[in-house]
Amino acid sequence: MASFDLIVIGGGPGGYVCAIHAAQLGLNVACVEGRETLGGTCLNVGCIPSKALLNATHHLHEVHENFEKMGLMGGAPTVDWSKMKDYKQDVVNGNTKGIEFLFKKNKVTWLKGWGSIPEPGKVKVGDEVHEAKNIVIATGSEASSLPGVTVDEKVVVTSTGALTLPAIPKTMVVIGAGVIGLEMGSVYARLGAQVTVVEYLEAITPGMDGEVAKSFQRILSKQGLKFVLGAAVQKVEASETGAKVTWKLRKNDSEASLDADVVLVATGRKPFTAGLGLEALGVEMLPRGQIKIDSHFATNIKGIYAIGDAVPGPMLAHKAEDEGMAVAEVIAGKHGHVNYEVIPGVIYTTPEVASVGKTEEQLKEEGRAYKVGKFPFMGNARAKAVFQAEGFVKLLADKETDRILGCHIIGPGAGDLIHEVCVAMEFGASAQDLALTCHAHPTYSEAVREAALACGLGAIHA
Repeated sequence: MASFDLIVIGGGPGGYVCAIHAAQLGLNVACVEGRETLGGTCLNVGCIPSKALLNATHHLHEVHENFEKMGLMGGAPTVDWSKMKDYKQDVVNGNTKGIEFLFKKNKVTWLKGWGSIPEPGKVKVGDEVHEAKNIVIATGSEASSLPGVTVDEKVVVTSTGALTLPAIPKTMVVIGAGVIGLEMGSVYARLGAQVTVVEYLEAITPGMDGEVAKSFQRILSKQGLKFVLGAAVQKVEASETGAKVTWKLRKNDSEASLDADVVLVATGRKPFTAGLGLEALGVEMLPRGQIKIDSHFATNIKGIYAIGDAVPGPMLAHKAEDEGMAVAEVIAGKHGHVNYEVIPGVIYTTPEVASVGKTEEQLKEEGRAYKVGKFPFMGNARAKAVFQAEGFVKLLADKETDRILGCHIIGPGAGDLIHEVCVAMEFGASAQDLALTCHAHPTYSEAVREAALACGLGAIHA
């Protein structure tokens, strides 16, 4: 039996970051992970492999659509799907080995296997029980399905199966118009599949700024994705050669169906806490399967904490990382904190979509007086030069104080541009603060400054 100051259960973004930071703070740390590699869902079968495929297919799209415009002549390349998947896996392998190296560098012990908590202060891995002064649950989430829909990861797949399809399907139905569905749908659309997205709500990307969502849907439709909105999926009938998806339109109860080679179920994720022994321990849970925690990430059982997808809040890797660092600080006797008002969200399609802070809909609901500064990428020289002038930057600021309340970007590099606004919001900056900051020309980031200027006297280039 080994003894540790902290045992983290789960080696995903929240867990491995928590373990490393706790070790940096001088604690004797172990991390339990049952996969053959570290990094959790995000690195192994989520964020990272999907970005590799998005990158590869974006280049393919550029070859077909824009190379000739730039004087780059010649036949478009053919797709070697097997080799593309190898590239994706090489990206994953390089990153997982990197975390192993960081564990060794920071003297974090990797306890290989699946963990459970037989009693407070003890973690069982395989047949061995280890002692821990503190335990952090960072077990992440798993894909959730719909009632009556059986996932076989061959014909009816989650995001995991969608990353390793044996062949590029000719037709695909995506159930759910959230981040995962749209990212993977756009990958296969670029590869030549006919993609239809079926969404229960009347708009794509639930929770997104309404104006951005409408613009996003229009752009994706131009790229070949078809949308059926306000549709409740009734059943998915699978065979060896494909599946039939049947839905009912909510507005008039009319039924329709569509056959597809592959059906991607992208209806969200749910906390993965099975097998930990939480019920026997008496850990308080919330109705949606999340672990209840206080403002210091502590459960109702002394010495047991929880973070990431297993607790309330957006299911984002970077949110889990922030919580991992914060709870490590708390356990080390310091003051860990996460500012949940400044957590960005990004969709890595082309164009990218990014947001932070409040949407217009939220501000209206709160009855808050605000002003909008908007700037289209059509007025940005750099975006026009690379054929990515669709989209805009939308900055929301308090009408009286000018303090930035939120930002929503659809356009090139949106996932990187948003962080300028995140830093500004963290420091309580005004739109004028952004407007008065010199931005290099020509860059995409000038569009952020122009949106800030639009909160005042007006943008220069619009």
